[in-house]
Formats: sequence, structure tokens, C-alpha cells
Amino acid sequence: MNGDNGLLATQDIRLIVTGGGTGGHTYPALTTVNALRTRLAQGGFSLDVKWVGAENSLESRVAASNGIPFDAVATGKVRRASNPLKMISPANIKDMTNVPRGAAQACSLISDFAPDVVLATGGYVAVPVGLAAKLARRPLVVHEQTVRLGLANKVLARTAARMAVSSESTVGLLPDDARDYAVVTGNPVRPEIFEGRADRAVQALGFTGHDPGRPTVYVTGGAQGSKQINDTVGALLPWLLARANVVHQCGASHLEPLREAASELPPGLQERYHLTDFVGPELPDVLALADVVVSRSGAGTIAELTALGKASVLVPLATSAGDEQRHNAEHLQETGAAAALVSDVGPDTLRQVAEPLLADPVRRARMAERAREHGRPDAADRLVDVVLSAARQ
Repeated sequence: MNGDNGLLATQDIRLIVTGGGTGGHTYPALTTVNALRTRLAQGGFSLDVKWVGAENSLESRVAASNGIPFDAVATGKVRRASNPLKMISPANIKDMTNVPRGAAQACSLISDFAPDVVLATGGYVAVPVGLAAKLARRPLVVHEQTVRLGLANKVLARTAARMAVSSESTVGLLPDDARDYAVVTGNPVRPEIFEGRADRAVQALGFTGHDPGRPTVYVTGGAQGSKQINDTVGALLPWLLARANVVHQCGASHLEPLREAASELPPGLQERYHLTDFVGPELPDVLALADVVVSRSGAGTIAELTALGKASVLVPLATSAGDEQRHNAEHLQETGAAAALVSDVGPDTLRQVAEPLLADPVRRARMAERAREHGRPDAADRLVDVVLSAARQ
């Protein structure tokens, strides 16, 4: 180890990275690639990387926008159902035939590229590439972002040289023979998320009615917004604005109804409400401004909130794969690191959990500190250590 910098880079690295389908799989991979490139450059070495994913996918666009060569392979998506018999559907059967075809394509890519190590961050596209890495005897590092194992990573756990997980509690969910090579790294978050400044947020948003004497609540349902969160917060606005500033990122399709509702707020409250369809590069500053965050509980969101140490009210997406958002939210709520609205989501329940946080700065600070105990701001560097270790074996 090299102090705080982790393992020393001792060679040029050829890396195949795979994973995607959602931002939760894609952006941790990108953050790790960038961190690995930086680590290698510090030692005078270089990174030659290729991203393998699904055609016309989020990961293909992210790779292209970051100058990373990309190759597509055939993929097979398993559509889950509570009744196992319903999983034997024509669509599932048709898609699963793509897995061996995708594995054959991935074998060819791995043979041609000859990576020192393969990093898989989940999503169904990772399965054929991970299996091909095993067949080609190339070390495979699998990273799991959520508390519970995703379906793809359950398949790949037994074939990996290293299993990197984001939570200590995930280790016990691994197959017995995978626990010996499991490492708790945390979930990598973008480095710019730590560079936010509250004063810049007020200016960037044009939030002229912001009252620095009151706490600020940031409400978000993700880039597209969430009707459930928007309706719940919209119904509670007069109560919320009597106690706090509110920055509400609602998604483009929800903007006009909320704008109409906001126009009916009385003077003195209306000024403390900032409504926007999208928060872009200013997000780190908005998070720095926020005293309480109301949001979904996807893996990426959880990683950022805990790394920053933010008090939060989490509203899990009920249709998330494997019910992972509920598990993420309950995992934090059990230790006082967040409040969660799981079975009953509405204005009354939001008020019940938000009121003590808005009224008591000490209580907010206590929750923020417990959230920080779950955070791993150095997760990208930890995962780079695992990748370098596997590349040397």
C-alpha cells in the first residue's frame, strides 16, 4: 500500500469494463475508470480501456462522451416476476438465447484486446462479458452497488477473482466461496460531488427568496422527476415553506402543474420556493446548500448522500429491481442514518418525519453524522486498489 493513495501503479494496464443499463451501474464504472487512469498517470503509467456493453445504451453514450472506445455485444434481459413460473415467458426465453451469443462475442473481444483485468459493475450486459473473462482466464472484478446482490452479480460472484461490495452487510449475502475474496469498497461517487458550495447554489439557481435563517430542503425524484414525490411535496408546500426554503427538482413533464400550484402560495411563502425541472452541473452546490434531502433511494443517490453526510427522507421506488430501493432505505433507517417512507407515502407521513428534522438542528446533525458513518468518499480509490490487485495476480 502507498499511504492514502492505495496500491502503487507498477505497470501499464489494459482494462475491459462492462456494466450498464442504468446510471447506477454505469456511472460508478466511469468514476472508477477515471480514478484508475489518474492513479496510473501519477506513477508514469497509462490505461488502455475498452467498454463493452449493449448497443444504443446509456453506457454506449457515456463511453462516447468520455472518449472511451466501445464495443457492443448481444444481451439477454431476465424480466423478473414474483411467480417464478411467469419468468418462463416467450420474451425471457428469446432474450436468454442472446447470452451464449453475447458470450461468444465477448470471448472474441477479450481474445483480441487481451486485458490485464476485467471490471463488471452489474446489469444484464455484464453477464456474457464476465463469463467470457472466466473462460479466457482473465481476472474478473465484480462490483455490487446495492445492499442486496443484483441478479447479474449473483451469477458472476462465483466466477470473480475479487468481489467488491458497497456495504459490510452484503458480504453475508454472497455465496460461501465468494466471501473469501470479498472486499468492502463502497460505491464510487463522482469527485465533483465533494466540491459543492452553498453560496454558489443560491446564485446559480437565481434563488433570490432564499432565507439563510431557515433550513433548506432539496426535493428530487431523479432527472425525470417522480409524480409520487411531486404530489406528496406539492400537497405539503404551505406547511413546508412556513419552516424551510425548498428547492424542488420536479422533471420537465411535471413542471407546469407545480408552477400553477406555486402561483397560489401566499406572499412570504412563495419566495422561499424554487421550482426547476432539472438540476445539472450545479448539483454539488445544491447538495451543499441542502440541510434535508427528499429523494428516491437508488444506490447512486445513497452513495452521494452518505459520502456527504446528509439528513434525508427516502421514498423508495416500489418497482426497482429486486426491491433494492426499499432495502437501501430501510438499511439506513435502522441505524438512524435516514428516515424512510416505505408502506405509506403521503403528505401526512412526510410531515411526521420531516417536522422533527426541520425543527431541531441537533437532530438533523445527528442523522447527518450517522449517514456519514455509512459513507465511503474514498470508494473509487478503494475499488482501484482491488482492480490493480487483481491485475497483478
